[in-house]
Amino acid sequence: MTTQSKSRITAIGTYVPEKVLSNADLEKLVDTSDEWIVQRTGMRERRIAEPEQYVSDLAIGAVKDMIHRYGVDVIDVEMILVATSTPEYTFPSTASRVQSKLGIKSTGALDLNAACAGFVYALQMADGLVSSGIYRKVLVIGAETLSKITDYTDRTTCVLFGDGAGAVLVERDENHSGFIASLSGTFGEGGIHLYKTALSEKMDGQDLKSGCLVQNGREIYKWAVRNIPDGMRALLNKASMLADEINWFVPHSANLRMIEAICERGPIPLERTLTSVEYRGNTSAASIPLALQLAIDEGRLKSGDCVMLYGFGGGMTYASSIIDWSI
Repeated sequence: MTTQSKSRITAIGTYVPEKVLSNADLEKLVDTSDEWIVQRTGMRERRIAEPEQYVSDLAIGAVKDMIHRYGVDVIDVEMILVATSTPEYTFPSTASRVQSKLGIKSTGALDLNAACAGFVYALQMADGLVSSGIYRKVLVIGAETLSKITDYTDRTTCVLFGDGAGAVLVERDENHSGFIASLSGTFGEGGIHLYKTALSEKMDGQDLKSGCLVQNGREIYKWAVRNIPDGMRALLNKASMLADEINWFVPHSANLRMIEAICERGPIPLERTLTSVEYRGNTSAASIPLALQLAIDEGRLKSGDCVMLYGFGGGMTYASSIIDWSI
């Protein structure tokens, strides 16, 4: 197994809003029940941002948590990458708001929009920027306020989504290869199944519903279960690794039933899978770092573990990486 990576993740932090939206709360909003939600999604709670709390606020909270946990400094960060589908502005970017609020004097700042695959895409970009020698230290953030684009009269979607953020540092390391292998891809013809309109209310000749997030859950489920197990095997093949060499599989926490179906068909069982779905819901680009942090707090994820990250969602796009967790 060989790799050209000269970067690794050196710190992680997360943040979720204080407000809890439980299944019991949702029973008061739409025709649903705790039993129905748990049976179909595995979700019990999700966190919800306050009306004046936006995605950059959550991102800053995650960075501050990382600083508190690891004693790291971000003043010398050379690039900020924020993966989000819910920026408070079209521009300026969320990354530039993070730069301003953190008081970093000189750094690049860029938002990525790859929906639920965004965090892993940002990690892949950070690895490339650092391994190539362009930068030595990159701040990667996945953050979402999906509650602000959710239709709380639609019981098929409002039970799913929550808010949160995760941040990691990716730094140069001449002696340690943290990123072992990566793959990404897109099935753009499936974009109609998960979208939020902006300037256009048509896609490929079809009329769209404007305003809130729209999802065809059945089609998303079928696409994910059909494609992700093969993608996992392709990534293992690229890394010249066996599934037994992976300690933890960390997919996007879209829906626990979907993850169970993926694990049944894929090379890594549910017993070696980390999620944030039960008490955080679907937090899109934030779900993978939230799952990692929960596993660290529970004592499950340890330094030296080999981890497969797999983000997937709107686009339809996916991004996956095998990393050596060496924090």
